[in-house]
Amino acid sequence: MRRWILLGILGVLIVAGAVIAVRNLGDGEPEVTATTAVPVSPPVSRSAVPVLPVRHWEAKYLDGWAFERENGLPASRSGDSWNHYDLSYDVDANTAMFRATGQTRYLDRALEYVENVTASAKPSSSLPTSQYRDRFHGWISHREDLQPSGVEVPLYESYFWRHATTLLRVLRQTPTAHDDPGYRQRYEKLLGFAEEHVFTKWQTRGEADNIYRDRTHMAAHWAAISLNLSLITTDDNRRVRYRTVVDTIDKRLRAQLRPNPADPAAYFWNDQWGSGQRPGQDVSHANGVLSYLAEAKDHGTFWTDTDMAAFNALLVKVVWPGGTRYAAYVDGTGSDNGWFSDGFVKLGRYDPAVQQRLERHQVANLHFAANMALNASRLS
Repeated sequence: MRRWILLGILGVLIVAGAVIAVRNLGDGEPEVTATTAVPVSPPVSRSAVPVLPVRHWEAKYLDGWAFERENGLPASRSGDSWNHYDLSYDVDANTAMFRATGQTRYLDRALEYVENVTASAKPSSSLPTSQYRDRFHGWISHREDLQPSGVEVPLYESYFWRHATTLLRVLRQTPTAHDDPGYRQRYEKLLGFAEEHVFTKWQTRGEADNIYRDRTHMAAHWAAISLNLSLITTDDNRRVRYRTVVDTIDKRLRAQLRPNPADPAAYFWNDQWGSGQRPGQDVSHANGVLSYLAEAKDHGTFWTDTDMAAFNALLVKVVWPGGTRYAAYVDGTGSDNGWFSDGFVKLGRYDPAVQQRLERHQVANLHFAANMALNASRLS
């Protein structure tokens, strides 16, 4: 269950403790289909709309920072990959705050969480309930509704390591941090672990089932991991493997996108490869797709300003029309709780009008505040 730390943004706060459902998904290679381009409006000038400054969101974030550690620290030491699933939000939040402010206290906390998770990994061969029992290191989960219990779960690991590898990429691309011998030593150790005991492990165990997956959001987690590693690895052979995953998933995601039936300026997609059926992707899991795409837009040429404008239209015109209702699906149908913290909120960095709209969002937690701070930093 998501840990919600409510912030005094604006309006009446809504308490939403939503549980992310884990589906028993089947096998099979995704089918790629052609789509029609979506007409979009040009992006708004960054100088046209004033937004709240970084310091506003940092103050909101610090209101709950101590409480975050009370929960995050034991989760990072637990050795249960389901706890790491939720912990991923804290890693992403502290990484966003470091990117927004440059303050190393946020970098230190994010690194502490990831180092603790890494230290809790055990050889698969020593895990008596593991279904693999091979040479790689990892974790099992004892989540109550996981059947069978005590197995290694690629979804939980990818959910955490997409944000953990973003932290590594940010550290590597921040000279003042990477040039510090202490940070660099910690970075190199974590990078080596991620390359061997996250990516290589699950690719070796079967990339069709474990990396490419049969749902868009699950594949997007691996696209994020692969993109981050491709940008920081020192091994050319590994970089080719990472780029193959990124390029393949990018093309499959592109093939899923269609004009939205609720508004043709917005994107629509179904979470099952090859399907265009309504109501399409659920908004909760669509955050996973948007979380990847927001970063991919900045580190390549495949995803463009035009794409971000279409996703922004999806947020403000279809998923959250008028700022009064939260849709459950990307075609605008159904009703949900308005959880945008892990994906949709990151669109604010590309459009100050969207950022200003998000400032009025009435469902908020520390993760939301941190990414709003990063958005404000980027817009300024």
